[in-house]
Amino acid sequence: MNPDHIALAQKSLLLTGRTLLGLYFIIPGIMKITGFAAMSAYMEAHGVPFIPVLLVVTIVLQIGGGTSLLLGYRASLMAFVLAGVTLMISLNMHDFWTLDEGMERAHETQNFIKNLAIMAGLMFVAGSQRD
Repeated sequence: MNPDHIALAQKSLLLTGRTLLGLYFIIPGIMKITGFAAMSAYMEAHGVPFIPVLLVVTIVLQIGGGTSLLLGYRASLMAFVLAGVTLMISLNMHDFWTLDEGMERAHETQNFIKNLAIMAGLMFVAGSQRD
């Protein structure tokens, strides 16, 4: 295969991956704005402190970081930051280990594992993107 075609394919795949990861954060960030009260109640149920401040910070990081990934601006740094945000959300909001056996535990386990995969993609972008 032609090296130019390989380079173009690699750039296209990285752009597609960044776009999908960016949307993964932008859309929930917007949903947190429109459902601020419901998200606050959900966070309270999980014992999260300083909810108004942490929720606003999360919204800013999700929308700003997601947009940064989408546009490729400081994508490496933002991918690293969003991996950390995803880790914190996973540990605090998808704490399957505190639940009894059943559908809720299975659902939260799936969300936790899914977030590990999202973190893997973000770390890959962080390690491969040249800002």
